[in-house]
Amino acid sequence: MDKLYKLDQIQPTERIQVGDKAFHLSRVMQQGYPVIPGFVVPGDVLWEFLSTLNSTEPLMAELPNSSLHIDVDDSHQLQHFAQRLQQKIISATLPSEWLQILLEVTQQWRSPALIFRPSLALKDHTTKDVKIAGLLEAQVCKCEAEAVALALKSCWCQLFRARSLLFWQRHQIEWRELNLAVLVQPFGNVIASGSLNYNAEEIEIKASWGLGIALTRGEVLPDCYLIDAETGAVRSSQLGNKMLAYGLANSPFQPDLTPCAIPLLVYAEANCLQTYLLSEKQQQEYALNQRNIQQLIQLAWQLKSDLGSAFTIEWTLAQSNNSAQPQIYITQVTANRTQESELRIENSQFRIFNSSSPPAHHHSTPHTSNPIIKGLAAACGRVVGNAYVISHSDQKPEIPPKAILVAPAIAPDWLPLLQQAAGIVTQHGGLTSHSAILARELGIPAVVNATNATQLIQTGELLVLDGDRGEVYRVSYTDNELRIAGGAGGEDIGTHHSPLTSTGAQAKTPTHSPLLRRHSPLATPIATQLLVNLSQPSLIERVKNLPVDGVGLLRSELMGLNVLAGQHPKAWIEQGRRAELVELWQDIISQFTRAFAPRPIFYRSLDWRSHEFPSLSFGYEPSMSHTTTNPLLGQHGAFSYVKDASIFDLELEALAAMQQSGYTNIHLLLPFVRTVEEFSFCRRRVEQAGLTNVAEFQLWIMAEVPSILFLLPEFVKAGVQGISIGTNDLTQLLLGVDRDEGELAAAFDERHPVVMQAIAQIIEMARSAQIPCSICGQAPVRYPELIDSLVRWGITSISVEPEAVEQTYTAIARAEQRLLLEAARNSFRS
Repeated sequence: MDKLYKLDQIQPTERIQVGDKAFHLSRVMQQGYPVIPGFVVPGDVLWEFLSTLNSTEPLMAELPNSSLHIDVDDSHQLQHFAQRLQQKIISATLPSEWLQILLEVTQQWRSPALIFRPSLALKDHTTKDVKIAGLLEAQVCKCEAEAVALALKSCWCQLFRARSLLFWQRHQIEWRELNLAVLVQPFGNVIASGSLNYNAEEIEIKASWGLGIALTRGEVLPDCYLIDAETGAVRSSQLGNKMLAYGLANSPFQPDLTPCAIPLLVYAEANCLQTYLLSEKQQQEYALNQRNIQQLIQLAWQLKSDLGSAFTIEWTLAQSNNSAQPQIYITQVTANRTQESELRIENSQFRIFNSSSPPAHHHSTPHTSNPIIKGLAAACGRVVGNAYVISHSDQKPEIPPKAILVAPAIAPDWLPLLQQAAGIVTQHGGLTSHSAILARELGIPAVVNATNATQLIQTGELLVLDGDRGEVYRVSYTDNELRIAGGAGGEDIGTHHSPLTSTGAQAKTPTHSPLLRRHSPLATPIATQLLVNLSQPSLIERVKNLPVDGVGLLRSELMGLNVLAGQHPKAWIEQGRRAELVELWQDIISQFTRAFAPRPIFYRSLDWRSHEFPSLSFGYEPSMSHTTTNPLLGQHGAFSYVKDASIFDLELEALAAMQQSGYTNIHLLLPFVRTVEEFSFCRRRVEQAGLTNVAEFQLWIMAEVPSILFLLPEFVKAGVQGISIGTNDLTQLLLGVDRDEGELAAAFDERHPVVMQAIAQIIEMARSAQIPCSICGQAPVRYPELIDSLVRWGITSISVEPEAVEQTYTAIARAEQRLLLEAARNSFRS
């Protein structure tokens, strides 16, 4: 180790040695911006250290000149090599003279702890545009010799983790191109952390209590402020969902709130960080006061002159020894690509629907201004496309390809028509409405509860729909191209924005997901089963290789729309086509059972609600069709089977045919069961169909009617073998709030104490009855911090939409690790 680089003295020629993170921080620090002092262990120190390791492993011996010829698709080989190399690095002794240099510098700071931040540079960085946000993580340690050596080696090890090796191979990056430096800084308690994203029109600030770890891991939803970039006026502020925070162990993360902070976990490997559960008072407070917000706005304006009109910073609010007031410090800087290069769409690509749009020969550039509509962010992603507006929900839409559909509301039977839509905007509906569910199912960005959307938007207008913020922008024309600035993610707190692409396009999940199956040694093992909600066969190939244990909710209504050809199942029966429909039903279900076998598929039987499927033709006199004034409480679910079992029997016949063809991984989930008598009726039909003759078959019910709170023991006696909590219906029935009414969105809250107490009671009753209990509503996805409680209470499985699998897997693993550590600590104390 010939040289350590002081953060405030790094020169442009030293960028490769110090890495991009340290280089950019040094640039702004030298220009007088607030950055905590530090030094950088240069990248060549790692390779020098590795050269001292004696290894019989050929690839290790060739470092850093190896071409990295590892079969990353062979998870066992990949994991074996990663573990061997990491073990050698961790177990090797850091040269004593190196350690002495580190200690001499760090002990001068008299800091209670140190933070080691990986700072990576690609030697050929001019030719590769690779996003590594979140790939490498900071390490925190005490200012002690053993801890310092371990923290440095732990940073180096991340370069050779299995997921990192997979990343380098996928991006065709060889080891000799990598230069991993480590930025070391003093580390104290942080009051709040977050990000600031600046563009020419708007400043977006996100903030949460404590360190940024909770944001990185998706454990909290931050407070969000949208600010006019020119005037500094706060356009809107939204309180986040912050239930926990991270700070130094045995020391409050925010001094004036100490009495309310309850310690949950101390990291065993560092004995340095601690998780605090926040009181209700803290959860209802913004992490930043007005003074802090103005500090950040002023900082953004100053940075504009040095970074340009589009950049992202990450920051912390900490108490300085030299100031009575907490100070803002920059922890990361990302100069975004210019607006001109972020998105360019020629007018010839626009699909024009009416004369209100500019003529095709008019070469002008559309640009966005303030949002014309704000609603609820129902399905994530951003998209650009022409509007297609329908004024009445009973209209049958003929959606042009790649258009943004704007409608009062969306019925489930529109699903086949939505396949080609680029985005969805509805005037009505909440986050658990069918409009939102359909959008998430199809992976289409959506905004719901957008008041007067059909009046404010005209067919043919070019729009930008932001499903992450719940905003819709009108695009106007100024010259030759469309220019829209996007965001950039950061390494420390993982603030990510979906990229805008071409007209009517969006960022899609790749067909071959990089996630590995849960039995892979690369994934942290979890005991709680993770399941997925599905309905569309077109998603099977993308989803089947995700780390899931099966399909926890196969939505039969949405699945069946692919085969019903616009006719109600009753019409098929009336037309003498029952056998044909049974065969079609069996065929479509078999696509799921084959793909996921031997993993279980929980098929939820049909729950027709008349208002949701208005376009399905019944094929007989309208007077015979079922209508109801209140579809929420009307004749649907299990009660409808009691009134007329013909369609239910058809489904059972299709499931029985599946069993007879050799698929034993299909199970039945009964919807909206009110009484034990309803269940007993259904069970008799199931037995008559022969489904219970297969030993593996299980008959479950949805726990979504509050009667389950009083009747679960009786249900079990009657033969219920498992339950799945539907938080959407359970919440609206407990609180008396219609989930489709966006105006009541604030009252529809799965975190309400009544709902949480009901869920806890259901899980406990299921445990007492020794039956499995799953949950398949939106609550764990909207509020991932609830997963801690679900795991603690004893939930056996959690079923989520495909897009939420990765974050839910991580949240489950973290919750289980907390329980294990708490149990170990309690055992040690006793």
